[in-house]
Amino acid sequence: MTTPKNLRNFRIVLWALVAVVALGATALYLFRPPARPLGVTGQEFALNSTKGGAFTQEKLKGTPSLVFFGFTFCPDVCPTTLAEATAIRSELGLTPEQLRIIFVTVDPERDTLAMVKDYVEGFDPSIIGLVGSSLEQTENAKKAFGVFSEKVENEPGDPYYLVNHTALTFLIDANGQFKSTVSYEESKDTALAKVKRLVEG
Repeated sequence: MTTPKNLRNFRIVLWALVAVVALGATALYLFRPPARPLGVTGQEFALNSTKGGAFTQEKLKGTPSLVFFGFTFCPDVCPTTLAEATAIRSELGLTPEQLRIIFVTVDPERDTLAMVKDYVEGFDPSIIGLVGSSLEQTENAKKAFGVFSEKVENEPGDPYYLVNHTALTFLIDANGQFKSTVSYEESKDTALAKVKRLVEG
């Protein structure tokens, strides 16, 4: 015969089990490695390349790459990141054939292909610059990497607007697969180790 006390104990044990299962499911959701197909999200994209022709998600295959999104009018994050990327490649003794550096503009309204070409090649002639022919092309590329950006205007039509954007460098392996990121102002030793693993991977 079940007593009220036994019934209460049973309910306590049952609720405890429910809580454990719920916590386990939450942990699995939060900490499981995300599925990362080609690029990052698997979204297809096509952009104009400063090296000529179109650059699509398929062209991420073949050579490990450091991919960064920014804009040529960027006052600090973009030039710093491009300078650090070229310095890392040089310090590891890698050639452009062993590690590509790719810059994607999030500001196709101002950044023409010629402007981006002059900009990136000012850091290193081998850097690949990518520009969308339309905002839709740019949005597709942003979606492919999970990148956020938004124009910040002091007033409508301001030609000197800034663009807030994701300040991560995406590490893509030779199979075109996302491996890791390097954050803006991440420690040099950590960044070097990540890029070295990418190339050796």
